[in-house]
Amino acid sequence: MLSKNTVKFIKSLHQKKYRTENGQFFVEGEKSVLEVLLSDFLIELLLTTESFEKKHAEVLKSFSGQLIQVTQNQLEQLGQYQSNDSALAVVNMKANTAFEPKTSDLIIALDDVRDPGNLGTIIRVADWYGINKLVFSPHTAEFYNPKVIQATMGSFTRIQFFYGNLEEVLDRWNLPVYGAFLNGSNIHQMAKPEQGILLMGNEANGISAELEKKVTQKVTIPGFGQAESLNVAIATAILCDNFKRLMST
Repeated sequence: MLSKNTVKFIKSLHQKKYRTENGQFFVEGEKSVLEVLLSDFLIELLLTTESFEKKHAEVLKSFSGQLIQVTQNQLEQLGQYQSNDSALAVVNMKANTAFEPKTSDLIIALDDVRDPGNLGTIIRVADWYGINKLVFSPHTAEFYNPKVIQATMGSFTRIQFFYGNLEEVLDRWNLPVYGAFLNGSNIHQMAKPEQGILLMGNEANGISAELEKKVTQKVTIPGFGQAESLNVAIATAILCDNFKRLMST
């Protein structure tokens, strides 16, 4: 049975303050909950409808956390989806632990990308292109924001990430840094790049002046119309496509 205290706790996780205090976040919807069930994230509490339990009985056999059967109406009141007839999971956050890159890695670094939808889309794009390492500046949107998690469509379970001072990180790694700028070199005319870091900037201000000094090569996506610029998530997708194409030749 779903208690009032549990309802209150899950609703508190809509706010960053309580996510941070408790070290937990929530995931909702059939696809995303299945992805997290099959990942290395630890689920503390799983709320499911009867139909979800029956449909995914095999997957749930290995689940050792607390499981409570609820109604669709209860799920919809607890989460942010207007329609959720499957499940909601309360999940433990991972420690903010820095990774060290391998020579074969292409890494995406985000300099103050503030919009949760953009961050979630970039994570999904990275997963599509097989890029599983991302590093974020301290003021980049919160990874565990429900809007980020929703936008990734489960891809958040397949990446490594951490938040850190990008100036220090780029200095320590000492890898080529490809920065996205409006006045950069045409990505369509770029020679085969080395493995390194693709640096994307803030939605309004681009890459900061401090990090611009760390850029090995400025790159741009040529435009053919009158738009002033591209959305950072769309630009990331186009650049990833070109980098992967060039690296595979």
